[in-house]
Amino acid sequence: MKKGLIGKKLGMTQIFDEKGNVIPVTVVELGPCTVVQKKTVENDGYEAVQLGYGDVKVQRLSKPAKGHFDKAGTAPKKVLKEFRLDDMSAVNVGDILKADIFAAGDKVDVVGTSKGKGTAGAIKRWNFGRLKETHGTGPVARHAGSLGACSDPSRVYKGKKLAGHLGSERVTVQNLEIVKVDAENNLVAIKGAIPGPKKGTVIVKDSKKA
Repeated sequence: MKKGLIGKKLGMTQIFDEKGNVIPVTVVELGPCTVVQKKTVENDGYEAVQLGYGDVKVQRLSKPAKGHFDKAGTAPKKVLKEFRLDDMSAVNVGDILKADIFAAGDKVDVVGTSKGKGTAGAIKRWNFGRLKETHGTGPVARHAGSLGACSDPSRVYKGKKLAGHLGSERVTVQNLEIVKVDAENNLVAIKGAIPGPKKGTVIVKDSKKA
């Protein structure tokens, strides 16, 4: 991975290209992110940089977290994420990375937490079909139906698709295109939809499959 930043999803809109075609985009406030720590092979066994995003009050920090930011000499940050960059020597603790590290036309992967939908039935969660609603089926048209085999193995297999909690999980959408970058306001317009609600935290990084 060459570059990556932490940001906040602001919502969706549309913009027009030179030919007048409409492009649906998601606007993301990307950065500014502060380099809080550098991981080295000597100390940690691998190389990475830890970026912090979003200001937070000192009173809300635990003592170990406060000591971590004091050691770096940076303001407290709400979100911390590690990135393995190609050129680790180019960044140092205290550096601030902004949205201008990306450019229009870049292909990126976006990681976010999907919207939580609570407990959902098998139809909504796994796209099951409905049962027939005539000839005495009863009030079970949206139930899951049969769960498995007969007396052998006399149990339901692990991993069976059932009703349960839906959403609120880490989701990665790959190979999206950056349409526009507003470096002055740290805004990036990404073509298509990305996971999560408005004001949800997202990670934008170079695409692995571009």
